[in-house]
Amino acid sequence: MNWNMQVLLIEDDERIVSFLKRGLEAEHYRVDAVNNGIEGVEMAKAISYDLIILDLLLPSMSGMEVCRILRAEKVQTPILILTARDAVQDKIEGLGTGADDYLTKPFAFGELLARMKALLRRAPQQETAFPLKVVDLVLDRETREVRRGERPVDLTAKEFALLEYLMRHPDRVLTRTAILEEVWGYHFDMITNVVDVYISHLRKKIDEGHPRKLIRTVRDIGYKISTEADE
Repeated sequence: MNWNMQVLLIEDDERIVSFLKRGLEAEHYRVDAVNNGIEGVEMAKAISYDLIILDLLLPSMSGMEVCRILRAEKVQTPILILTARDAVQDKIEGLGTGADDYLTKPFAFGELLARMKALLRRAPQQETAFPLKVVDLVLDRETREVRRGERPVDLTAKEFALLEYLMRHPDRVLTRTAILEEVWGYHFDMITNVVDVYISHLRKKIDEGHPRKLIRTVRDIGYKISTEADE
């Protein structure tokens, strides 16, 4: 299942956006969509997406320029260009700017899914042997130890799993539903406040007594662990 795969769709054709969002969400991908290049760059830099689907003919900034900027900014998210431009030279240029694949419109949705899955399989995976670190918070997945600065933090198994999930996606907003699916194995948003309760537990153990708070609430959406200074 792809419950936790987050896709950014940069496309200005509303019909294609609607079609792709319905199709990808039916396949359990989470999809954010923007309709211009400038906003696409901002979103891709702000959130750690698993995959970007990029049109070339965009208002405000071309898809080629979007791709160049993201690669220059060291954004390594796999990029799949999806465009009506089918000339060989366009494909060469698109791949030359740093895109990972190129699919022309009209396209079969099944082929798009197959290419997405191939890119996601090839995407570099984080080494599980290395400890996770966010600011002065360290989680060691081998020893199951957690420290905030020099202070050890004692967590239950479920608190550890929740913190690990947050730390694997620093600065990414994670919805309550996504957290339920990943940490508890629920595939729908049950009428429960279990996520909020466990976040409260983590805050007491991780943030209490520290001037810099790492666990942030994103109103009406969910939570994130932040590398940025307090807002």
